[in-house]
Amino acid sequence: MAASSVQILGTGQLLELSRQLRAASGTPIQRNMARRIRRAAEPLHRDLQSTIAGLPIRSSGRKAGGRGGPSPTTRPLRATLAAAIRISVRTSSSPGARVYVDKGLLPADLKFMPEALNNAPGGRHRHPVFNNRRRWANQYVTPLWWDKTVARHTPRMQAEVARVLDDVRRQLG
Repeated sequence: MAASSVQILGTGQLLELSRQLRAASGTPIQRNMARRIRRAAEPLHRDLQSTIAGLPIRSSGRKAGGRGGPSPTTRPLRATLAAAIRISVRTSSSPGARVYVDKGLLPADLKFMPEALNNAPGGRHRHPVFNNRRRWANQYVTPLWWDKTVARHTPRMQAEVARVLDDVRRQLG
């Protein structure tokens, strides 16, 4: 699973219900359904943000020789990634909830960082030091942080979306 997106879709059920909502022109019902589906995804959204914000990233330290110095950027990595996690809910075509990393909110050099940290083989993320391709650094992270967080929340979210669908079906009669 990509570290940039997770979707909860009961495609057949949601599509049929979406058609019924449009036919009944049930705007208040549609808004209520969207709000409840969003609420079902919010705990996952918050947990993903707190997981990345607290993700331990360790390095092997500086090598001997007096190299190094302050970072050329003051941008906090984990807070920047956490702020880019978003929720999107649709009730029309392709209805469902989507929790994703909005790459448009990330600086150009961090666009692929969520996937790199999630999919780091053995938890090792190897990268050039400040884009100097002659010097490389290893940093160690908890691998599959996105996937594990999503897996913990999926059963609860699926049950909540099923409950919402049943309620809307009852309202449509």
